[in-house]
Amino acid sequence: MNFIQTRGIDESKQKTVTFSEAILSPIASFGGLYVPEELPNLGNEFLAKHLHSDYKTLAYDMLKRFEIDIDDAVINEALALYDSFDDANNPVPVVKIKENLYISELYHGPTRAFKDMALQPFGVVLSSIAQQKDENYLILAATSGDTGPAALETFKNRPNVKVACLYPDGGTSDVQRLQMVTEDADNLKVIGIHGVFDDAQNALKMLLVSEEFKSSLKEHNTSLSAANSVNFGRIIFQIIYHIHSYLELLRQGAIEEREKVYLNVPSGNFGNALGGYYAWKMGLPVEKIIISSNENNVLTKLIQTGKYDLRDCEVVGTTSPAMDILKSSNVERVLFDMFGDVRTRELMNDLEVNQFYELTLEELDTLREVFDADFCTGDEGKKYIKEIFDADAYLMDPHTATCLKSYETCSDPSIKTIAYSTAEWTKFSPVIANALTGEEDAQDMIALESISKEANLDIPFMIKELFNKDIVHSTIIDKKDISKEILKFL
Repeated sequence: MNFIQTRGIDESKQKTVTFSEAILSPIASFGGLYVPEELPNLGNEFLAKHLHSDYKTLAYDMLKRFEIDIDDAVINEALALYDSFDDANNPVPVVKIKENLYISELYHGPTRAFKDMALQPFGVVLSSIAQQKDENYLILAATSGDTGPAALETFKNRPNVKVACLYPDGGTSDVQRLQMVTEDADNLKVIGIHGVFDDAQNALKMLLVSEEFKSSLKEHNTSLSAANSVNFGRIIFQIIYHIHSYLELLRQGAIEEREKVYLNVPSGNFGNALGGYYAWKMGLPVEKIIISSNENNVLTKLIQTGKYDLRDCEVVGTTSPAMDILKSSNVERVLFDMFGDVRTRELMNDLEVNQFYELTLEELDTLREVFDADFCTGDEGKKYIKEIFDADAYLMDPHTATCLKSYETCSDPSIKTIAYSTAEWTKFSPVIANALTGEEDAQDMIALESISKEANLDIPFMIKELFNKDIVHSTIIDKKDISKEILKFL
């Protein structure tokens, strides 16, 4: 399968590229992104075939349907990393918490967040390609809290790869920060920046297209790639768990064959939602994809009004910081699929130049045929956390809690909903402790112990040990100094 470009083609890029080429160099012409030239049609036969398959078997077959140019041995090595999740037989449990509401738990990997689902196998694939080509790669990662730990975990000590991870200082939870700054592999560099996630992501995108920066990398015999979901190597693995979650409902007898469901996704950079969109395009029976946001509700406004408006808009710090994002990169891939490359380039140029674009009424109708959206405040989210815990002894993190609001406002209650839990409770313990017991401003370790006692849950070892590790990365800089700091690392 070949990959094409969301904003058309300039003279510097080939018309189409292979999967391996797209993940090694993820930014396309005019700053656009790569997307599949066509999507495989999975249909009834595929779902029936995998009704009783384990996760790795499902994932292998789905990847083969994309006809990616990756050796089977590498695919199997990558998928074998799911064996290290909490339950090797079922790395993504799906749990009923309300009538017709099911939670797909995506956080059972090594860093306790959903980014492990894609980044664990992605690290093997990219490193293997680099070794085959006998080339060295610098992987850039910008994080709002979960991508960074997952990227560092998957790439540490892998041959032919170095990672520079950018995070907003003060913009992550303490556990997320510790997961990054205590990593001690020689091929990793963690850099805090003064600013917000959008500053880190904008810096990443600028470096990916900077000829001056890439020329400097060549002096170190190094090429450039990225671990963010601008890279389709991330997205392809995120399609799989939407299909798995639907099959889980079939296996549990919660739905009948071909019965439609809602996919309810807490969304920041829109990669998780895009995976659901592609799964729907490939034949998954989906009624609608519901986008759940926090107070940084640009996606809610886009889907409700057709306006993407960043004018006089600043990121608001919330209780769900991994979603504190204004520029959601993967919306572009949906715009391309619905409206084509010419219109996508026009819209993205308007956003970059004017901080604003507006869909036509016809385009908005097309968008709303697939998507609906609402946002949840921090106080509302904490009420949902306590309500669900008190009713069912089920503990959810503040990002997952945003789905409860849109479940109530955007769903037909007679249709089953799969909501996606993107992080374990341990990643945001002060917020959850406040929701459950009312305690305020608790340090992470105190909050973890409080929740552990209240909910009768063990603190996972990989979280508890963070507080005894040495801080390895203490660099915090202005965003203008990012390239200089990365080159110093190389």
